[in-house]
Amino acid sequence: MQATPGEETAPSSLSPAVVKLAGVILLGAVVVQLDATMTNIALNTLRQSFGIELSTLQWFGTGYLLAMAAVIPTTGWSLERFGARAVWTGCISMFLLGSLLCGLAWSAPSLIVFRVVQGLAGGMVLPLGTAVLAQAAGRQNLGRVMGAIGIPAALGPALGPVLGGLIISGPGWRWIFYVNIPICALALAAGWFLMPTDRHPTSPRPDLIGFLLLSPACAVMVYGFSEAGSAGSFTHRDAVVPLLVGIALLAVFALYALRVTDRPIIDLRLLRIRSFTASSLVLFLASIALFGAMAVLPIYYQQVRHYSALHAGLLIVPMGVGMGLSLRLAPKLMGRFTPRAVMRAGLVLTAAGIVVFTRLDVDTDLVLLSAALVVNGAGIGAVVVPAMTGALLDVPPGSIPGATAENRVFMQIGSSFGAAVLLVVLQTRMIQLARTGRLDAAGMASAFGHTFVWVLAFAGAAMAATLLMPGRRPSSA
Repeated sequence: MQATPGEETAPSSLSPAVVKLAGVILLGAVVVQLDATMTNIALNTLRQSFGIELSTLQWFGTGYLLAMAAVIPTTGWSLERFGARAVWTGCISMFLLGSLLCGLAWSAPSLIVFRVVQGLAGGMVLPLGTAVLAQAAGRQNLGRVMGAIGIPAALGPALGPVLGGLIISGPGWRWIFYVNIPICALALAAGWFLMPTDRHPTSPRPDLIGFLLLSPACAVMVYGFSEAGSAGSFTHRDAVVPLLVGIALLAVFALYALRVTDRPIIDLRLLRIRSFTASSLVLFLASIALFGAMAVLPIYYQQVRHYSALHAGLLIVPMGVGMGLSLRLAPKLMGRFTPRAVMRAGLVLTAAGIVVFTRLDVDTDLVLLSAALVVNGAGIGAVVVPAMTGALLDVPPGSIPGATAENRVFMQIGSSFGAAVLLVVLQTRMIQLARTGRLDAAGMASAFGHTFVWVLAFAGAAMAATLLMPGRRPSSA
C-alpha cells in the first residue's frame, strides 16, 4: 500500500458532541441490524407456531426488506425538510411500535403486516445516521465515523443468531421483538436531546414522481431476488416478472432524474464523481460477498453437519469478530493510506478466507473454518470503511444525505442479489447431483464448496472495481 502525501489533512480528535451523537446513532443502527439477524433464527419456530407453509413464511422476511427498500430513497429529502431530530424520533418511535405489535401478533398475516411497519421505520435509520454523522464529523474524520457506523454490521452477524437462539430456547420467539423496546426507548430519548434540528421548511416539494418510480423499483427488485432464491432459478416466472418491472422502472427513473427534474429524490449526477461511483460499486459487490455468504453458510452447518440453529449461529460469530477487529483498525489505516489501497488489502483478506470454503467437506476442521471466518470478516470490514469514506469525501456537503441514501440502495440491492444468486447456484448444483444419484452428505458439501467459488468471483469483481478509484486520497477541501 502507498502512503498518502504528507500534505493531506490529518484526522483531528472527535469532539464530545460528535462522540455522543455517534452513540445515539449506534443505538438505533444496532437494534435494526440485530432485529434482522435474530429473526432469521426464528423462522422454523414461527412455522410451527402458526402452522404455515414456507411460501407464506418467506413474506416474514421479504415484507421487511421490501418496506426498507421502499423508504430509503426518501431519506435525503426527509432530512432536509424536517430535520434530523424529527425524522429520527419518528423512525425510532415507529420501529418501537412495530416491535411491540410483532410481539403481540396473533397470526401469520398480522406478523407480516407488523414486520412491514418495522421495515418502513428501519429503512431510514442507517442512511439517516450516516448522513448526520458525516456532516457533524467533517471530512477529515470521515474514516473514523464510518468505522463506527460499520460496528452494527459486525454485531448483527456475530450476535444476532446467537441472541435469537438463546431467546427462542428461553422466553420464546415473541421476546425477539420485545427486547427492542428498551433499546428504542433509550435511542429515542437520547436522540431528542442530541440530534441536530437544522431543517429547511421552505425547501421545494418532494420529488413525488421520482419517489413513485424509484421506491417501487427497489422494492420489486428485492422481491424478485427473493423469489429467485426461493424458486432456485432466475428464469422462474415469479422472479422474472418483478425483476423486469424493477429494471424498467429504474430505467425510466434514470431518464427522468437526468433530463426532466433539477431536484430528483436521488441525484444520479453524483455518479459523475469518480470516487463516489467506484466506491458505490465496491460496496455493491462487497455486499454480495458478505450477505450471500451469510445466507449460505448457516445452511451448510445445519444440513451437512446437522447442527442446531443455535450451534450454527455460534459458529458464525468469528466473522463478526474479524469485522470488529478490522473496523477498529481501518480508520487508522485510512489516515496513512489511500482508500483504494486499504480496500485492496481488505479484498485480499476476504478472498483468502473464502478459498477455505470453496473446499468444504463433511468433516472440514471447525477450527480452520472459524479462522477463515475471522480472516474473511476482517477483509470485509477493511473494505466497507474505506468504501463508505471514499464515497462521501468528494461529494458536496449539501449532497451528503442523498449520497448516503443512494449508497444504502446499492447495498440493499447488492445484499438481496447476492443471497438470491448464491441460493440459486446452490439449489441448481444440488438438483444436478440428485439427478446423478450423488446427493449424499459428501455431494451436498461439494455443492456448498462450488457455491463459494461464486463468492470468490464476486470478491474478484470488487477488486477489479477498485481500479476505478483514484490512486490518491479524495479531496478534503
